[in-house]
Amino acid sequence: MAAIGGRAQQVVCGRLFAAAYEWLLRGSERAGLADRRRDLLTRARGATVEIGAGTGLNIAYYPDTVTELVLTEPSPYMARRLRTRAAQRERATRVVDAVGEKLPFPDASMDTVVATLVLCTVVDLAKTLSEIARILRPDGQLLFLEHVRSGDPRLAAQQDRWQRLWLLFGHGCHCNRDTARAIAAGHFTIERITYGQMPKAPRIVRPLIAGVAHPRAGAGTGWSATSDVDHRAF
Repeated sequence: MAAIGGRAQQVVCGRLFAAAYEWLLRGSERAGLADRRRDLLTRARGATVEIGAGTGLNIAYYPDTVTELVLTEPSPYMARRLRTRAAQRERATRVVDAVGEKLPFPDASMDTVVATLVLCTVVDLAKTLSEIARILRPDGQLLFLEHVRSGDPRLAAQQDRWQRLWLLFGHGCHCNRDTARAIAAGHFTIERITYGQMPKAPRIVRPLIAGVAHPRAGAGTGWSATSDVDHRAF
């Protein structure tokens, strides 16, 4: 009975979160987040996969340089809305049921991987980044736009304090993940990264990064010496 109750709770929470997702982000999107999405996605090219595409808020911003677009989304409630939006796109777009930790694509098969407001929710961030690196071609790129752990110790402490409650409110979202460091921790070289704020968002999820990273051969840690780090707020 406990398992049944837990499953029922997951279904209810999943349905409610999918229904409320765009409403919750509406203020941020109108205040500049949509512009950040558009700016980032101008770089997308070739065979492209977006992980955790949600309800498809990025779809309208993909340029003609994208020759193939695949959208992954593990939530059936999000995917239902995603398929509706994908069907309205003039170019063929596939929606695939997949989690970030297990992407159903061959090695070195993609030119671009897009991750926007999703690396905060994957269960295993390191495994997801490993999968992204695996499916990217050697000259491929990861385009990311993510809210992250604050560099301000006081705000980071608040993020840690609210983390467990935010996991419930955000349906698995981690408000205190150091995603930039994770991206650079072994699989990628960050070409450029910009730090800013998510407008009209709760304080603990305001710190925002946007950038471009490339897969690198072999293991390693730390930032690439050639990383273009822009600390100006956007």
